[in-house]
Amino acid sequence: MTVPAVRHTVYLHATPEHVWHALTNADESGVYWGHRNVSTWLPGAAWEHRRTDGSGIADAVGTVAEVERPHRLVTTWAGPDEQRPGGPSRVTFQLQGHRDLTRLVVTHDNLADEREQADAEAGWSAVLSNLKTYLETGRPLPQEPWLMP
Repeated sequence: MTVPAVRHTVYLHATPEHVWHALTNADESGVYWGHRNVSTWLPGAAWEHRRTDGSGIADAVGTVAEVERPHRLVTTWAGPDEQRPGGPSRVTFQLQGHRDLTRLVVTHDNLADEREQADAEAGWSAVLSNLKTYLETGRPLPQEPWLMP
């Protein structure tokens, strides 16, 4: 049986270091993602995907599995109280710079089923579109794209 996964590639007019910072800085990720990514970003460290409403609620949590700053970051990903038979899903960010561009490839694998795969597909499309707009213009999209029907 094949375990569902999604993969997105986006090209950004930014350096790998700037893209890395946007992915891993809590304040900056909160601007375009609607959640603050909070961690020390060291291998084995916990990370949390905290709401920006000041509640401190983390909608996703995990562990930093691999770090090769600013080219590769791998984290596990699960709901705060989620216990899955196959373990948490995993998100891999791969960044490659070339002149004035960075190619960012995001792979979200070990998804539970086709529903989770569809949710991840829609979610990553929205977040990466907002990230691209934010890095290239200094502002996120005028509305949160993940709320679009």
